[in-house]
Amino acid sequence: MAKFLAVSGSIRQGSYNVELAHYMVRRAQEKGWDAEYIDLHDYPMPLFNEDLEQGEKPECALALAKRFAEADAVFLASPEYNGSVTPILKNTIDWLTRQGQGAFSHAIFGIGSVSSGALAGVMALSHMRDILSKLSALMAPTPLGIGMGATAFNEEGEIADPRIKARADKLVDELTSIKRG
Repeated sequence: MAKFLAVSGSIRQGSYNVELAHYMVRRAQEKGWDAEYIDLHDYPMPLFNEDLEQGEKPECALALAKRFAEADAVFLASPEYNGSVTPILKNTIDWLTRQGQGAFSHAIFGIGSVSSGALAGVMALSHMRDILSKLSALMAPTPLGIGMGATAFNEEGEIADPRIKARADKLVDELTSIKRG
């Protein structure tokens, strides 16, 4: 069965990006995929520092890198912090690239951002695309930006705006149909 992972670059209680990641997991499951949300709380890593590589690398970095390498699709959601991705997401990516597992060479990657403002995390999306392209990650063409996070989801966790929901569902279609050659 094909594997789908969703990760949020926010570990805040009540995070809109966690909610988006769970939405994407549900949609992938509806398509018959083995889909799950990965909580970065479960993978605590120190700030990346090459000096740490000489000693004991965090075991959770290797475990997460293996999970990424085994996945067929990965969705990354991140709020926008000062015009970029969150430090925890960038740190996680930095550690994963150093594990020798090919964490970014197998899956198709999708990106999304939910922000509290109207600009929908466009700068974070741009930076995520830049970062992933430098790692030779194959990207789904549709980025998913959602503004006004406080009203973006209904009580059932569904995306409230039908146009944004259609875009999210299009991204799930891309993630579950595009295959790396």
